[in-house]
Amino acid sequence: MPVGIIQPSNQIRLTNVSLVRLKKGKKRFEIACYKNKVLEWRSGVETDLDNVLQIPSVFMNVSKGQTAPTQDLAKVFGPKVPLNDIILEILNKGELQVGEKERHAQLDRVHNEVVDIVAGKLVDPKSKRVYTTGMIDKALDQLSSQGTQSHKHEEGKESGTATPINREEGGEEGGEHANRKVKEMPTWTGVITTKSAKSQALEAMKALIAWQPIPVARARMRLRITCPQAILKQAAKPVQKKDITTEDTNGEAEKAKGTVKDRILSYVEEIEAQDDIGAEWEVVGFVEPGAFKGLGEFIGAETKGKGRVEVLDMAVVHEGE
Repeated sequence: MPVGIIQPSNQIRLTNVSLVRLKKGKKRFEIACYKNKVLEWRSGVETDLDNVLQIPSVFMNVSKGQTAPTQDLAKVFGPKVPLNDIILEILNKGELQVGEKERHAQLDRVHNEVVDIVAGKLVDPKSKRVYTTGMIDKALDQLSSQGTQSHKHEEGKESGTATPINREEGGEEGGEHANRKVKEMPTWTGVITTKSAKSQALEAMKALIAWQPIPVARARMRLRITCPQAILKQAAKPVQKKDITTEDTNGEAEKAKGTVKDRILSYVEEIEAQDDIGAEWEVVGFVEPGAFKGLGEFIGAETKGKGRVEVLDMAVVHEGE
């Protein structure tokens, strides 16, 4: 007779498992999935449910092998809801449980992706050259520590233990204005795994541009703008007052003056080439990304669809030697 612990013949041993947990109706339900397959399923890369599930069952506790009673499933999800639909609801809406190592690995992947995106979109304003990912990484780390300090200051202010801010310049009102302005500036506290790398990269770029731990600016777009010659000399429609804020009144007022051609060129920071081609005028130049939408809307409205804005390069950069 063999010596040792006899495993029950109906016990299913699950290995290489990722749990997806859903709390509903004051009860917790779990399903056992293969690692990395849950994210592939949710992103649409994986479409075969059999490749995602380790076993097509719903558990109260996967680690203990405790399956969910049929009456509990019927009470929470509905008596006529098929098991497969219940599994799909847990898979799509449940919280993915990952281990510490997996969490760190996922965080590193998102962090590296964010840094790569930012490094490809920002340049040194003077040289127009890109920064290395290492320099962008250090700048974001600096912002992250600043963001942490800022949060600590706010918490301390609420409890009355914060270090008072110097209000010599502008007095009490000047200090409050400075505090409000700093509070409104975008901050960066590091990456998280619950948001896409692209959206976090945009947040990181806004914070880097606002705080300037290193001199940075958005890489300009290279565009080709085409417009009928007959429209160029027409007077441009005035800018709507609701679109002009107090701070940029002067700049917008300047743009509102002149012909359609003047207004188009006011959006272009640097002209690479311009030419008359038959009945059309064409200009190739560099535009700040923030001005692209306004330029497109202006040309669309003024030319009634006859003008075009073509993106030649989303981000023009000069590679470092």
